[in-house]
Amino acid sequence: MTERAHIVYLGLGSNLGDKSGNIAEAIRRIERLIGRVERQSAFHVSEPWGFVSDNSFVNAVVTCRTHLTPRRLLAATQDIERAMGRTRKSHDGTYHDRVIDIDILLYDDIHIDYPDLKIPHPLMQQRDFVMIPLAEVME
Repeated sequence: MTERAHIVYLGLGSNLGDKSGNIAEAIRRIERLIGRVERQSAFHVSEPWGFVSDNSFVNAVVTCRTHLTPRRLLAATQDIERAMGRTRKSHDGTYHDRVIDIDILLYDDIHIDYPDLKIPHPLMQQRDFVMIPLAEVME
């Protein structure tokens, strides 16, 4: 018997290099490692949030179907980030420029509050660069 697919919403951001190309590459990798991308928002340009940088961001949100558990989903997103060259993760509110950032925004309608994994994403409602593209894919 196959387990049902879960609906996940992932927030993507890049502010280094070919930002739009980085988002597109992350989406291709999501399709390979996580599951079929069903909807994708437009790309949105935003200023850095939570830190100072001369580099603006390109952001997007995708809806994906996956058979991965929340923990395996987190591992897969981090694998994609590392494979694309991300070397430092944000920690305790300290943010950095990054080639790619992939945040788990929603996973079905579950709530998780672990030290390293919080679903829904606890800061998403404070971020227009998340909420605007999220609204696009939830229509």
